[in-house]
Amino acid sequence: MRGMSDEGFRKVCGTEEQCRAALVRLRWPDGFVCPSCGHRGHCVLAGRGLYQRNRCKKQTSPTAGTIFHATKLPLSLWFAAIHLIVTAKNGVSSVELGRRLGVKQPTAWAMKHKIMAVMARREGERRLAGRVEMDDAYFGGKRSGRRGRGAAGKTPFVAAVSTGSEGRPRKVKLVPVSGFRKREIARGAPRWLAPGSEVVTDGFGCWRALGEGAYAHRPVLTGSGPKAGRAASFKWVNTALSNIKCATTGTYRKIGPNHAERYLASFAWRYNRRYQLRTMIPRFVHSAARTQPMPYPTLIAG
Repeated sequence: MRGMSDEGFRKVCGTEEQCRAALVRLRWPDGFVCPSCGHRGHCVLAGRGLYQRNRCKKQTSPTAGTIFHATKLPLSLWFAAIHLIVTAKNGVSSVELGRRLGVKQPTAWAMKHKIMAVMARREGERRLAGRVEMDDAYFGGKRSGRRGRGAAGKTPFVAAVSTGSEGRPRKVKLVPVSGFRKREIARGAPRWLAPGSEVVTDGFGCWRALGEGAYAHRPVLTGSGPKAGRAASFKWVNTALSNIKCATTGTYRKIGPNHAERYLASFAWRYNRRYQLRTMIPRFVHSAARTQPMPYPTLIAG
C-alpha cells in the first residue's frame, strides 16, 4: 500500500496553519474541552492562538500538555519530523534528521526521542494474541568478541510475532528485559500476551514460566547454530530480528541501553502499521496529543 509522498505531505501539512488545525482537530475531535474543568465554553484570543475557558478563565494552547508542550519550534517542523520518522522503514538517525529539517543534531535528537516515546507508549498498550512465536535476542553492544547470550554491553530483549490462521505475520512486540530468567518472563508475560495465546518458544529454561500462566506453551528444541535459525517454527520472529539488525547496522552508529526501548518500539510501531501507511501520520498525531510532556532530563534518562 502506498503511503504519503513528500509532496503530498507538504500539500496537507506544509504550513503552520495547516499543522495547527490538524492538531486541534485530532486533539479535540468533538470540539474544545477544558482540560481542567471539562467545560466546552471558550473563546480564542486573537493573535495568540490561546483558548480561554468561559467558566474557569484559564488559558491553554493546542500544544499544552502534549508531547509538543512548551516547544519553541514551529509545529510545521514537528510535523515534518513526524513524517520523516514514521515513514522511514529502517529509521532515521538524528544527524540525518537534523540535516533534513535544517536544525542542529541535539535538537533533532530530542525531537526524535519524543516522537519515539509516543510510539513506545502506544506499543506498551498492545498485547499479542493467537499463535505467537517468541525468542530471546540482544540489541547493541560491541560487534567483536563473544556473541549471543552473555555478550558484554548488549541489551537483552524479548521478540514476539503473532501469526494469523493463514500462517502470515500479523503483529510484532519487542520488549527490553533485565535478563532471561523465569521470574522476569513471568512478570512481563501478562503485559505482552493476551490470555489463551499459544506461545511457541525454543527450549531455553526461562520460557517455562509461560506454561505456568494463562497460555498454551509449546517449546520446540532447535539445538544451536545456523540450523536453529532456520527452524520453521520461528520463521517470522527470526525474519523480524534479521530486519531489525540490518536496519540498526545501516542507520545508527550507536544505541545506548537507556534508549533501547524507544528504538525497539519505533521498529514495532512502524511494522504493526505497515498496511495503514496513508493514516500513519494522523494516527500518530492523535497519540501525540494524548501523551504527557517529556522534559529533556526525563528524555535523556531513558
